[in-house]
Parts: sequence; structure tokens; C-alpha cells
Amino acid sequence: MSIKQLTSIEELNQFVQQPGKHILLKHSTTCPISAKANDEFQSYVNGDETASAAMVLVIEDRPVSNHIAEEFEIKHESPQLLLFEDGKVQWNTSHWKITKDAIKEALNA
Repeated sequence: MSIKQLTSIEELNQFVQQPGKHILLKHSTTCPISAKANDEFQSYVNGDETASAAMVLVIEDRPVSNHIAEEFEIKHESPQLLLFEDGKVQWNTSHWKITKDAIKEALNA
């Protein structure tokens, strides 16, 4: 499964409104902690053919990143991982807590 990069609010809305569970990483391309989280995210997605996954680059696509924080009332952090189901955030975590195992647990909960 490939990771879709969301660069507009419209793309974000389409991603969130799909049926089923989806994972979204808010990734900062300048942050070493975010680089590690991205490695874990990529590792999970590459090993799971069923996960619908997307990424927002928080610096490059700031309006999309800000919209997520406002729309879903979740304080912005970077890196941050969100699990969406039925258009709502069911789970989120950030920084060093973003691991392949944590993603797997959240999706299987």
C-alpha cells in the first residue's frame, strides 16, 4: 500500500471520509524525531497491505496541517499520528510513541 501525500484540504477530506480505518502521519521534514517516526510509519505500511495511509508535510502544507488541528480539535504536534475511522479521530499519538507496534495495536483495537 502506498502512502498518499495530502497537499490540500480537499484531499484530506476525501481521505478521512473513506470507509474503514486510515492512518495519517503529520511529518516535519526538518525534525530528527519526525524522521524516526516516519521510518516506523513507512515500516508499518510496507508490511501491511490493508492499511490506508497518508502523510501531511507540516511545513510544506501548513494549511492542511492547521486544518487537521482545528477540524478534529487535536492540539498540533509533530510528528503526530492519527487513526481515522468513520470520519473521526479514534486514536492519536506523537513523537517517540509513534512505533510500528503502536500503530499495529491501534489498528487492531
